[in-house]
Amino acid sequence: MKIALPSRDNQIDSHFGHCEYFTVITINKEKKTILSEEKIQSPEGCGCKSNIASVLAEAGVTLMLAGNMGDGAVRVLNHSGIEVIRGCSGDINTVANNWLTDSLTDSGIGCTAHDCDH
Repeated sequence: MKIALPSRDNQIDSHFGHCEYFTVITINKEKKTILSEEKIQSPEGCGCKSNIASVLAEAGVTLMLAGNMGDGAVRVLNHSGIEVIRGCSGDINTVANNWLTDSLTDSGIGCTAHDCDH
């Protein structure tokens, strides 16, 4: 299974659409272990209007662990077969491991403007 995390300096970027890159982590969900990690450059401009959803889906990503994200971006990702959990923060490996231990839930809070700073 592959998960993507909008990242900046190995931390969850607080705004999906402006992240520096996406960390894509391959995991073994049954063994609850991280197998590998790669970085996919973020497209320029707004994430929700870019092709990042299809790029991530083509890379095999089925889950995104994100900080803040608007409802439009969530719909675009969902349409590409990528589930989204919002409200994540901190070190990307810690966030991934928290998901592996079922310690994350979606905040349900979406950004309503491009300068969102929740």
